[in-house]
Amino acid sequence: MEQELTSIKKWNIIYPVYINSKKTVAEGRRVSAAKACENPNCMEISDCCSHLKIPHAVEIDKAYPRDFMQVGRVRFQLKKADGSFWNPAITSKKALMLQIAELVPKHHGRTKKQEPAVSSAAAVPAKSGKHGKKKK
Repeated sequence: MEQELTSIKKWNIIYPVYINSKKTVAEGRRVSAAKACENPNCMEISDCCSHLKIPHAVEIDKAYPRDFMQVGRVRFQLKKADGSFWNPAITSKKALMLQIAELVPKHHGRTKKQEPAVSSAAAVPAKSGKHGKKKK
């Protein structure tokens, strides 16, 4: 178990800020705003890594150094011990971030959350209090 933890310490890290379209480059975004997704969280990034067959570990208790209110990060490993890639289509951290940013909006948690909000959007217009009174 301890050897596994030391190996995880050497894995690469993705903070959700890296692919957040709401952040600026100065605030920590690392992909273009057009390719980034809106407000990702580390669990969505973790699910995307699972989908892409990339070994990963979620660290909920860690915060982004520039903004300690941004909690959570994902550690991942691109290469196996023999030097070959886990997913041949993803050969760099940047490529992984772009793939994750593309997959997060399609995440099942996001698509389920949006459906009820759309159906409850039909609101009854409020009536004005001036109707029925005539001017003298």
